[in-house]
Amino acid sequence: MGEMEEEATAMEVDDGAVDVDPPRKLTAAQKGKAPMTQELQRSGPWVEKYRPASLADVAAHKDIIDTIDRLTAENKLPHLLLYGPPGTGKTSTILAVARKLYGPQFQNMILELNASDDRGIDVVRQQIQDFASTQSISFGNHREKANVKLIILDEADAMTKDAQFSLRRIIEKYTKNTRFCLICNYVSKIIPALQSRCTRFRFPPLQAQHVRERLEFVIDQERLDVTEDGLSAIVRLSNGDMRKALNILQSTQMAEPHVTEAAVYSCTGNPTPKEIEQIASWLLNESFQSAYSNIVQLKTSKGLALVDVVRELQPFIFTISMPGNIRVPLINCLADIEYRLASGPNEKLQLGALVSAFTHTRVALVSAAR
Repeated sequence: MGEMEEEATAMEVDDGAVDVDPPRKLTAAQKGKAPMTQELQRSGPWVEKYRPASLADVAAHKDIIDTIDRLTAENKLPHLLLYGPPGTGKTSTILAVARKLYGPQFQNMILELNASDDRGIDVVRQQIQDFASTQSISFGNHREKANVKLIILDEADAMTKDAQFSLRRIIEKYTKNTRFCLICNYVSKIIPALQSRCTRFRFPPLQAQHVRERLEFVIDQERLDVTEDGLSAIVRLSNGDMRKALNILQSTQMAEPHVTEAAVYSCTGNPTPKEIEQIASWLLNESFQSAYSNIVQLKTSKGLALVDVVRELQPFIFTISMPGNIRVPLINCLADIEYRLASGPNEKLQLGALVSAFTHTRVALVSAAR
């Protein structure tokens, strides 16, 4: 479970709520996820169509969800910082919390901004400050909980440092009637002054079982023809990213009537396990020139990206019997090559580095056997 860095304090709310017109009119899109139209429900992206509507629908992280739910029920919701890899349920969780907290007034009581688009200091000083400075309104059965509004700042790690420092002051100033939820992939990019004002929860990659269960639900709802090996391929390629899993499933079923393992790998362009096994065999048994030429030919004929080959080789290395003192340097070398490929270098040079790393590994294995 995510670590809680400071004790959550009770929310300070006014007994008599006052209706104050906001200084600036906000659109529905600015206040949160707009309701889906019937057309979008039929043909839109499944990542939105099957976004969890309640906390019970969130695929995993039950410990985090239970903690946030308890703080909400006890009227003690602190400022939140949710961080972790993409597609792990951060945004879905806080939106589900907001729907439970505000009920039918959900759209009026939250402001959602994507900091990768609106990340300048002007946005913090204008939209956020205007929304946070207005006092809350009481709404019938939701009176106690609806007095405190919620600002969701997605991809907060894309904000400039000046904007983050400005946000720090606004959080302090409007804590009485507003709660902030910062969502990011890299918590190290959030300034310490903001981190210390929030309760942090880390969302790790989803376990394969949780991804599989959610995919099975979508397959049943959409009445898809998906084979067991096709489903396993989607789960394996998603790497704990539910958004990626749903996108792979939707794109594959649009391209092929039957979602099989071959169809999944063909649609995504990833190398199949058999192709990775063949590449590893070339790297460990062929000469430098032969292995290099064979991999280039396979990449060209199959349309493979070298970064995908390197990424799939890393877990495959653990299936090969070799001493740890040889395996570890090889894994580290593959990780370095993957990192360099992310910045767009010459693929031929990186392929040469890949073949060279395995050539050194083969020499080390022969020496160890002697």
